[in-house]
Amino acid sequence: MQPDHRARVEKSLKRKLDARCALFVLIYIMNYLDRNNLAAARLKGLQADLRLDDTQYATCLSILYVGYILMQVPSNILINRIARPSWYISAVMLIWGMISTLSGSVHNFAGMVSIRFFLGFVEAAFLPGALLILSKWYTRRELTVRNAILFCGNLISNAFSALIGAGVLSNMDGVLGHAAWRWLFWIEGAITMAIAISAAFILPDLPTNSRGFSQEELLVAQYRMTEDVGEADTDSAEQRTFDGLIMVLKDIKVYVMMLTFTAYVVGLSFNAYFPSLTQTLGFGYVPTLLMSSPPWVFACLISLLNAWHSDKTQEKFFHITGPICVGIVGFVISMATGNIAARYVALFLQASSYAGFIVFYSWISSSFPRPPAKRAVALAMINAFSQLGNVAGAYVWGMEANGFRKSYGIVTSMFGVTIIGCWIVRMMLARLNKKLAQGEISAAWEQHADVAARTAEIEGRSGDPMAAEVKVGFRYLL
Repeated sequence: MQPDHRARVEKSLKRKLDARCALFVLIYIMNYLDRNNLAAARLKGLQADLRLDDTQYATCLSILYVGYILMQVPSNILINRIARPSWYISAVMLIWGMISTLSGSVHNFAGMVSIRFFLGFVEAAFLPGALLILSKWYTRRELTVRNAILFCGNLISNAFSALIGAGVLSNMDGVLGHAAWRWLFWIEGAITMAIAISAAFILPDLPTNSRGFSQEELLVAQYRMTEDVGEADTDSAEQRTFDGLIMVLKDIKVYVMMLTFTAYVVGLSFNAYFPSLTQTLGFGYVPTLLMSSPPWVFACLISLLNAWHSDKTQEKFFHITGPICVGIVGFVISMATGNIAARYVALFLQASSYAGFIVFYSWISSSFPRPPAKRAVALAMINAFSQLGNVAGAYVWGMEANGFRKSYGIVTSMFGVTIIGCWIVRMMLARLNKKLAQGEISAAWEQHADVAARTAEIEGRSGDPMAAEVKVGFRYLL
């Protein structure tokens, strides 16, 4: 294929792909709305109507992540092996929409705990599955921005949840004899199910079989991924179902990233309590919900800018730790002053710490590029384990005295742990890059199984320029 013709085909491919993957953003918005609307509902009587004490409410928040943790790795092993991942994501979204609507029909603690557990169990399939699909289409130079666009669904959902919550909670109370917080679950669940049906027809599948692309575009999509690392983004025919899991369990980088990411998630756990944190400014529940939105819009813009610069410079560490340091400043302000304006500015700084969180996900993908089975399990395992941070975070924010001062102290220390963990990961990847540069290819490849699970296969491609390219040109992103 001539270079100019390939450029036209690649441009058409990415335009179609970006348009179809944009639905992931809407799905992620609903994923977080259905997960986090409990916080908005709490402001309008959910906790009182269900007769929940503070510990029981925290349990309702945290139990979701138990199901979320249990299902992520099995789900990603499955989605990596099926030909139509779009149908799979559509099906699980339809199910979690149904479960979410049931949240508006419960009348006691046991019912809410059960609903929240199964909601997390089903929702677990989406995020690691979406990240895996994106990593099968986009190169390492493109992935961080696309992940950022996806995670803007998370950030926008925090803004939309407050706005939707304000509208529903202030206008639906007593309609058909039901409390406003019940209508919040019913309306959002119904929207989720409607979007789920469209997902089966819009989302892309794999570069080998996706509908809506020409044969040339699919071939270019496959070749792009081969060029990116030097090996086709496919598993070998002999690879067994759990080989990816075995490779991940043998790689020490996974464990360091798991612990680091968990500390990061504890630090970001203010997300679930954001309306309550905004309420400390002293306004009523409608102004509180409306004021909860602008910090997340700001965080979305900062995240896109940070991700774009990370892709442009191909650097990860400082693009993760920089936003974390900004978040720490926001925590310190919230602990140090009772001034309303300063505390509101602090909420903007805290929300912007999500910008590094987004880059961390692309760091995972680029640190475990091949084979796909290993990347799939690494994404799911690191993300699943990190959800323990949300379980702990539900109890961290139970300390409301002095404007959550003790809670802010805990999350500040967790951000410190995250920075240390990121530095350790950076040193590990730099050491691998040094091995690659010194020509110790076989040892590094065999020990870590990152770029090629089958060293012998790569070494056997005599005369293959792509094999030479991976040996000379590949490096881990720091």
